[in-house]
Amino acid sequence: MIGYHCSHEQHPPSRLLALVRAAEQAGFQAAMCSDHIAPWSVGQGHSGFAWSWLGSALEATRLELGTVCAPGQRYHPAIIAQAAATLAEMYPGRFWLALGTGEALNEHITGGAWPDRAARRARLRECVDVMRALLAGETVTHRGLVTVHEAKLYSLPRTPPRLFGAAVSADTARWVGSWADGLITVARPEKELRQVVDSFREGGGGGKPMFLQAAISFEPTQEEALSEAHRNWRTNVIPSSDFNADTWSPELFDAAAAFVRREDMARAVRISADPGQHRAWLEQDRRLGFERILVHHVGMNQPRFIEAFSRTVLPELAQR
Repeated sequence: MIGYHCSHEQHPPSRLLALVRAAEQAGFQAAMCSDHIAPWSVGQGHSGFAWSWLGSALEATRLELGTVCAPGQRYHPAIIAQAAATLAEMYPGRFWLALGTGEALNEHITGGAWPDRAARRARLRECVDVMRALLAGETVTHRGLVTVHEAKLYSLPRTPPRLFGAAVSADTARWVGSWADGLITVARPEKELRQVVDSFREGGGGGKPMFLQAAISFEPTQEEALSEAHRNWRTNVIPSSDFNADTWSPELFDAAAAFVRREDMARAVRISADPGQHRAWLEQDRRLGFERILVHHVGMNQPRFIEAFSRTVLPELAQR
């Protein structure tokens, strides 16, 4: 299943709503959106509230939708459980949620200390247990890295939404396999992606669904594809995972990205003007076991991308 990623960092929410409708009409079969308080770059310029937008997008389309969020600091886990339960009750079987340890870019706004990686993992694991109990109808009191006092959800879906785990590294994917209903990760070179898949399965994820978010640049020419990728998404090519998790402002990301070269972009974005190459990448993802691939075109001309991709890439993939 090929889906469409809605980048709140790059587009105002009203425009994203029109784009996800257009993507559905063009043949994309699912969608997801980012959940940020700030964009990665000052130039991206947007960051709508994902949870408001998700309700509108679920009503405006028939697609399955999801997002990745980080309960524990900016969001209390009981609030996210309530938000997920409400969407799942209103749109049965069409909403999924992925949970991750988060980035300081979003979480610093509470003013609380930003925990180290080990503490963030432990906090997320507590949040997952709290959310599962709430979605099962239990009254929850919990005191640990998060505090919950006699919380209970009164409007529950017949079937709780699936709680995926978000992982970028193989180590995190192995840990996610032990507790999540599935995995969501990001595209990268095949060898690295295979390590993430294998680690997830070895950690307990065997037989569980896997989703992939794939950043691409698909323009009429190779030069345009490379230029659009570098212009719009170079803040996401910085190789240090600690920098990405611990940096708290778009201005700092912009300063670091000033050193990202055009030739560095292929590390994080699939750049090609050739639809056959994009089909080959997606087929490779399928062979690795990803049942859903959410395509994020990092260029700004989304209508052109949706039309071209639906005409030159999606039909052949559907036939296969």
